[in-house]
Amino acid sequence: MHAACKPSRLNAVIVNYRTPDLTLKCVASIVAHGVAAPADIVVVENASPDDSYARLSAELSGVRLLQAANNGGFGAGVNLGAALCEADYILVLNPDTYFEDGSLNKALAVLDSQPEVGLVGLDLVYPGGERQYSARRFYSLLDVLGRRLPLGRYWPVKARIERHLMRTAWDSGAPFEAEWVMGTGFVVRRELFLKLHGMDEAYFLYMEDVDLCARVWQSGAKVICVPGARLVHDHQRSSAAGPLSWAGRLHLQSLLRFRQKFHVPLVRQPGVAGLWR
Repeated sequence: MHAACKPSRLNAVIVNYRTPDLTLKCVASIVAHGVAAPADIVVVENASPDDSYARLSAELSGVRLLQAANNGGFGAGVNLGAALCEADYILVLNPDTYFEDGSLNKALAVLDSQPEVGLVGLDLVYPGGERQYSARRFYSLLDVLGRRLPLGRYWPVKARIERHLMRTAWDSGAPFEAEWVMGTGFVVRRELFLKLHGMDEAYFLYMEDVDLCARVWQSGAKVICVPGARLVHDHQRSSAAGPLSWAGRLHLQSLLRFRQKFHVPLVRQPGVAGLWR
């Protein structure tokens, strides 16, 4: 029997857009591993142009299903779901994720014991078990170019990209401070999330997770990553497409939005303290 979280201690929010099969698998794993009860799960159907709402309505039992009037983007969907949450913590998940055990409790233990922590990133792994390295440092423009162009494969830019990805921070196996964590799966204090007015809906897709973590730090709270709090992420990284693709253009637009709000140096990685304009 899996160790379950206390009733209504945690709400889970999943935003569905044309992924009903993935969403159903994600929800099933949450219930199976005692992460949250069905009544504490909120699925936001983000105005998909397919049969998602009909499928989810028919196949989700006891879960709160909300149909968005229009697709305002990922952040807008999360905010709609969060508005229905009442628990201390909100677990935000992409639909292409699922749990294989009850190790999320490691992340909740950090939040329980460290009131200065506002947001916890999970240990994302691919289906084969390979770690995705979900913690990051804030960007310089050189980091952005290095990740999107072939020059990132070569020294000295390659070493900068490794630093940006914070790979060595996981080595000790202990929770560590991350400048930002991937929005694929994280837990945030509901009170803090509401205080920050949720996700910035000006981002349609991409960078809203970077923005949220920046504002968590700006509020005086910390962002922590927890090795061993495992979440399987079965995804295809569309944002890695070329800059002229739809996904690439959207990613760059989101970066420009972030740069309007925060400092993105040309070469020097800003750290937390260097973000504020």
